[in-house]
Amino acid sequence: MVSTLHIGRFLAQEAFKVCRQCGHAYRSEELCALVPHGANFGYDVMVYAGNALFRRYRNEKEVVAELAQKNIRISPREVSLLGMKFITYLAIAHQRCTPEITVDMQTRGGYICHLDATCEGGNPLLMSSLDSISGIVLGNIKLPAEDEAHIVPFLERIKKNFGIPLALVHDMGSGILKAVATVFPKVPDFICHFHFLRDIGKDFLGSEYDTIRNRLRKHGISTVLHYRARQLKGDMDGNSKLPETLAASIEDAALPPGIFKSVPVIGSYTLIQWVLRGKSEGHGYGFPFDRPHLTFANRIRRLNTDIEKIKDTHLRGQWSDNCPYFKINIALKPIMSDKALWNAVEAIERKIIVFEKLRKAMRIAPQSGRCGLNDEGLNCSIRTIEGNVKKFRAWFISHHDCSQDGPARKMIEQIDKYWKKLFADPITAQTPSGPIQIQPQRTNNILEQFFRSIKYGNRRKTGKASSRRMLRTILAETPLVRNLDNHTYMKLLLNEKASIEEVFAQIEIETLRKTFQEAKNSPESIPSALKALIAMPNFSKKFVTMVEKAAA
Repeated sequence: MVSTLHIGRFLAQEAFKVCRQCGHAYRSEELCALVPHGANFGYDVMVYAGNALFRRYRNEKEVVAELAQKNIRISPREVSLLGMKFITYLAIAHQRCTPEITVDMQTRGGYICHLDATCEGGNPLLMSSLDSISGIVLGNIKLPAEDEAHIVPFLERIKKNFGIPLALVHDMGSGILKAVATVFPKVPDFICHFHFLRDIGKDFLGSEYDTIRNRLRKHGISTVLHYRARQLKGDMDGNSKLPETLAASIEDAALPPGIFKSVPVIGSYTLIQWVLRGKSEGHGYGFPFDRPHLTFANRIRRLNTDIEKIKDTHLRGQWSDNCPYFKINIALKPIMSDKALWNAVEAIERKIIVFEKLRKAMRIAPQSGRCGLNDEGLNCSIRTIEGNVKKFRAWFISHHDCSQDGPARKMIEQIDKYWKKLFADPITAQTPSGPIQIQPQRTNNILEQFFRSIKYGNRRKTGKASSRRMLRTILAETPLVRNLDNHTYMKLLLNEKASIEEVFAQIEIETLRKTFQEAKNSPESIPSALKALIAMPNFSKKFVTMVEKAAA
């Protein structure tokens, strides 16, 4: 039985005609256009399932329900298999149209190759390459490690398929840097400004920030404050109007006498929640741009100062009203006497002044920004940014003894090391219409956004925050589905055909089976018990010693 969307379910009986001279078998062209050889579901069902799974982020059960409304009976397992076949067909079609993609990119002057990888835990890395000019995903691969040996073959494949790029943009990973230098030795190679500043900030601020986070955890202050908040919330439950009354009082800067007795309760509760809110403060950039643990610590200190001011202020003349203040004051005493914590706070705040100067000079991840990790940097001439960083470097050296200050010395070394990879002149590219100037993007956020969309889709499908299982099980070429939203790409892929189903129908079943099998042979086939051993720096030595000992 065969099921298609536009015909429904039907019994297909196919008669083959065989040439007596050459032995070639001829199949029904009409049936071949409807369904793959030996399959039970038509190309249109497969494309529907693929689009639902990977573009609309529906899970298998939702796709089953949708297809049931279209009179297609199918199981969740069959939907999953159709999704994998959809990706495999798309990967083959993508490979076959690389000559057309290359010609199209040349009309634009060439392509700028952005590289990045994503992973969670000990899973294989998913690496993708994307052209920032056309917005086309060029290729993908799953790697057991982000090192030169594994990345070079991937870059060689990109080079073979699409030629030499105008430039490359990526993060500061040593594996990518070495692989790019090997495969594209004379191609302009640029570091993402966001990754550069983030890595410098982590090195410069990381030690003090780790101390702050660890000291806060040691005191269990979040647990203590949550406990106090629950107690106070219980005391407030009898008066549902208290929150609105306090909000109105803050706006008017005046307390009505009628709530004097309840002010310590509602005030303490709100102050605690304000302190706890500090743990989630930021602009979505992550550390070191956002420093929520520092904000949390400073709010704790502010809470302690404010409680000291008001704990002996009796609005009704009765000291018992202020019990909530005294309980908070007592709960904060251990952490307020932690010299290691507050020394780290003072040290990091001095360093933050330096980091923020560099951040302002590079005009990236602005404090006033609201784009979070989607920030592309403020519009500014690259020469202006380079001049700003030169001024920062001169100021920094004049104010710090880099020979004695390790973090300061490392910051200058990083700036000097990557200087030429940070400040790119516009690239002159030749097109059929004449030469044009192309300015490489300052960030690799185009791929960061891309990976976040994949993980968002997984959360939508599974309801789980972790993407570990998804990254372990998806086929490497799954990110190619992004290209289906690119009008230029679709025109090249279809090549005057009416639909993607027609494109898939041109692919031989033997090619599909071979590619499908190869796609499933990914790095996650390594037994989990061996992954810990492979991660050991001295595994080889331990193994040899063990063998020699056993043989003695």
